[in-house]
Formats: sequence, C-alpha cells, structure tokens
Amino acid sequence: MDTQWACHELFCRRVGELTDGAFQLTPFGPGEIVPGLQVMDAIGQGSVECGFTPATFYYGKDPTLAFGTAVPFGLSSRQTWSWLYEGGGREIMRDVYRDQGVHAIPANNTGAQMGGWFRREVRTPEDMKGIKMRIAGLAGLVMGKLGVIAQQLAPGDIYPALERGVIDAAEYIGPYDDEKLGFNRIAKYYYYPGWWEWAPSADIMVNAKAWDTLPAQYKQVMETAGAECWHWSMARFDELAPPAMRRLLASGTQLRPYSREIMGAAYKASQELYGELGEQNPRFRKVWEHWNRHRVEQSQWFRVAEDSMANFVAVASVPR
Repeated sequence: MDTQWACHELFCRRVGELTDGAFQLTPFGPGEIVPGLQVMDAIGQGSVECGFTPATFYYGKDPTLAFGTAVPFGLSSRQTWSWLYEGGGREIMRDVYRDQGVHAIPANNTGAQMGGWFRREVRTPEDMKGIKMRIAGLAGLVMGKLGVIAQQLAPGDIYPALERGVIDAAEYIGPYDDEKLGFNRIAKYYYYPGWWEWAPSADIMVNAKAWDTLPAQYKQVMETAGAECWHWSMARFDELAPPAMRRLLASGTQLRPYSREIMGAAYKASQELYGELGEQNPRFRKVWEHWNRHRVEQSQWFRVAEDSMANFVAVASVPR
C-alpha cells in the first residue's frame, strides 16, 4: 500500500534529514520483522525500538486505546487534531500508551473512510444479521450488537479472506487503497459513510524506555516529523480518493449509503457500548467523558460555520 508505506518511509526520511543524518530510522515492511497485529506488543517488549501502527488494533488489551485512532461516530480530522494537540487528548492518553510500554506520536490520518464492501445489499438492520465482516477496533463490538460477526484481520489478510468466502464484507480505508487491494473484483456494493472511522489516526510508537533515553533534540525531531506526516497523509488521501472513486464506479461498483435506519441503530449501539465499557473500565469512562465534551462542542461549532458552508457549496457546485 503506497499510501501507508509512503507515510512510514517519509517519517524515517524526515528524521534523518532534520538531524543531518545523525539519527537514522530504518523502515521495514509489514511482516518483515513483526506480524501485522503484533507491532505494539513488540515495541512495548523492546523487540524493536519503534513501529507504525494504529492503536485501535489493540483495544482488547485496553479499550481506551481506541481513542488513539478513532471510535464510532467520532471526530473529523480537524477535530481529532484539535483534541490531540489543543484539547488535552495527548496528555490524557499518555498513560494509556505507557501502560503498554510505548510512547505514541500521531503520524498518519486517512481522513473520512468508506463504509465497506458487501457481496449483497444491506437496507435495514435486519439485513446486517449474520454477515461475517472484517472490521477493526470498537466498531466490531458495535457491529456485533447489530448481529454482525466481526473479525479483525490484518490488512494483508483481507483480500484472501473475502475471496475465499471466509468473510462476506470488509472495510479498509477508501477508494484508492481499496481499489489497489482489488475488493471491487469480489464485492459489488460499496457503502458509505465509515461511521466507525471518520478520521482515524495512526501512530509512530516508540518503546517507552528507549524514548526516555533519547536526547531532547531527537524527541523534538520525531514529534515534528510525526506532525508533518499526519497532515501530509491526510492531504494525499484527499487528493487520491476522487479519481479512484470514479474509476471504481466506471468498473461497475455500486455505491450505496447506509440507510438512516442502519445509521440510527449503529449510533444507538455505540452509545450503549460506551456506557458498558465505562462501567467496566474507569479509565475508559474518564477518557470518553473528556473526548465526548470535545466532540459535542466541536459538532455544535462546525454545524454553524463549517457544515453550513460545505452543504451549500456541495449543492451550488453540482453541474447544471
């Protein structure tokens, strides 16, 4: 995947450039030294010094980790950045990561994702029942409340599972990456929006002990490179998605919105899940309350200033 790999590679290159070659990071591909869903484990244990992965893959260790990436019906990319860097998000998440033995640097964002590929249409919550779907993070738990059989697979395992019928549906990122992985050759219906990952963030994770021994300059360089890569990747995904979507539609892909009935059921299920996890995990409740205050305030502000403008321009710019 040239989008995610390019971000990983850019981070390593920028660290070297910003230190005049004094601090070098060597990028390895998925599975070369660590399996796709074990990156954070290897970093926390010190098997490797750092790696590139979304925290939501490890929600089974602590569901609070999901806030480091994205949670259902969450934040846009701008709202995510403001929470992380101005709203106290990184501060409240620091100990969550530290308990896993890592220091996390936000370094990637895909922007709004799509809602996945299905072999058949789904119009109502009843249609979701029994579907075997690859979906990551807390979204799998929400889908489970709708009767979906959720499976978390590493990106490289999605296509063969869908091709062999091990799963009936799959979500990954968006048009550009999904086209490259060939999902449109197996599943006809492409749904939107990806309500579980409006703007997921991925991290450069560094072994906590190794991070603590770094000179202050190198820490600052890694943080700076992370911020650059986060915004670069978001811009790249925004640029690549529209032409990729046109190609998919021209090839026969059927674009479908999730019905309001499905969206409503998923929203209700997600709020129930947050309540359940909060009762089980005090730290989850603390972070969720902090994050949710930010979400509500941002949603109200964006509704006035951003969404109204976006909705007008979207209608006004349609060719007549």
